Amino acid sequence: MKSLWLAAAACAALLVTPACAQDASVKQGVDAWDKGDFKRAVDLWRASANKGNADAQFNLGQAYKLGRGVPADLKQAETWYGKAAWQGHEQAEASYGLALFANGKRSEALTWLQRAVQRGDPRAQYILGTMYFNGDVVAKDWVRAYALVTRSSQTGLGEASSALAQMDKYMSVAERQQGLTLARRYEEEFNRAPVVDLPPPGRVAVNQPPAQPPAQPPATRPTPPRPTPVAVARPPVTTAAPAVRDGGWRLQL
Repeated sequence: MKSLWLAAAACAALLVTPACAQDASVKQGVDAWDKGDFKRAVDLWRASANKGNADAQFNLGQAYKLGRGVPADLKQAETWYGKAAWQGHEQAEASYGLALFANGKRSEALTWLQRAVQRGDPRAQYILGTMYFNGDVVAKDWVRAYALVTRSSQTGLGEASSALAQMDKYMSVAERQQGLTLARRYEEEFNRAPVVDLPPPGRVAVNQPPAQPPAQPPATRPTPPRPTPVAVARPPVTTAAPAVRDGGWRLQL
């Protein structure tokens, strides 16, 4: 059985200054974070997060993910990402899907990963592509997998490039070419298609593919012998600095 082991998605930091902050305490928390006072940052964000501020909820999720100002706790990170994601916080949607996946809730993660893929998130493209390669929760589709991981690799995500190298060992030239063609179609769709509305609770379709053009099925060929599962090297996860976007104060992984 061919399968790819997932590497930890690398983190990147980006600081953007908005025109104004929606919540002064959230900005104060980012300032404290920049100075290394993570405990104060968390305290400031928690107060706003409990009042429903999505930026604060997302930042609190980041703090729990990184273990800054609080003990690292991916379940708590998932909880706070989820609160922000259900308010339509775009960065939280991707992080929520990744946290659900990491916590073993792969069926729940699927819809959020699909949304993040529609927004061009390279981490979600990498994870979802690997799911399609392995047939994990979704029907196995190597062409679609190759297209998604190619899109991720093109952004510079090293884990995706490593995964592509592993896929190359098992996919035919024709399949890889189909994947590259589909990746270009995905890019065209991304450049012109609007993001769909978030599905309401209780109506998450687990086995639906991403809302993008369907891939052509791989060419039929005899079943090959079962190699040892392909292990992708797990790089160290870097830490993230605070980031701000679209008028709110947010930490970006």
